[in-house]
Formats: sequence, structure tokens, C-alpha cells
Amino acid sequence: MKQLTFALQFKGTGAPVPGSDDRLRARTTASSQAMKAVLDAKGVQATVEPVDRTTAVFESEVRITGEGTFVESGSIAYGTAGQVAFKTVGQGIIGPSGMDDLQRGAVIWEVTGGDGQFAG
Repeated sequence: MKQLTFALQFKGTGAPVPGSDDRLRARTTASSQAMKAVLDAKGVQATVEPVDRTTAVFESEVRITGEGTFVESGSIAYGTAGQVAFKTVGQGIIGPSGMDDLQRGAVIWEVTGGDGQFAG
């Protein structure tokens, strides 16, 4: 498979799994979009503009493993192009960002499978 570099801005929600104290399910979507970053005398200007109605769908299950740590597995379907499955390498981290209603975090995923354009 050849290397493919791209970025999408996903928006959506996560919610506790009913009957579980340590699991969450997330579902977010991103439309086809053009991201633009301009560096000039005013600073950094950034925009995200929708291109068409094609949508990528991210779905995952998160298990909280400790204070501020988690593991995650799920899939991302890229419209009709195909999808990838993934799982966390090690543990992810999450915590307050200092901004209301926003958290900060980091995670590394291993792609465990794919189909369509992402097969192989």
C-alpha cells in the first residue's frame, strides 16, 4: 500500500456504554473538506471548508484504564473508498485542556485491517 497523507476534522459525541463504569462509545463524522493554513504578518490563519456531501464516519469503543488513561478500538469508514480498523498502541492519555468543554489528549493507533482503497 502506498503512503497517503491527509487530515479531516471530525465532530461528534461520546457517551457511556449502558451498564458499564469504564467504557464509552464514540461516533463522529467529517465531511469532505479543504483545510487551509496561511502564515503571514498577521499570524496563522486557518480554515476548514466543506467540499461535498461525502462523509467519513468514526466509531470506537474506549475503555478507561486508569486516571487519565484509556485504550480504544474501532473503525473509520471513508465514504465509498473503504474503511480501516484500529486499536490503541499502549495507552492513550486524556485530561483537562484549560478551555471549557474541551479536553486534550493523545493516542497512537495501529491499523489492524482495511478494505477498499485501504486493503493490504
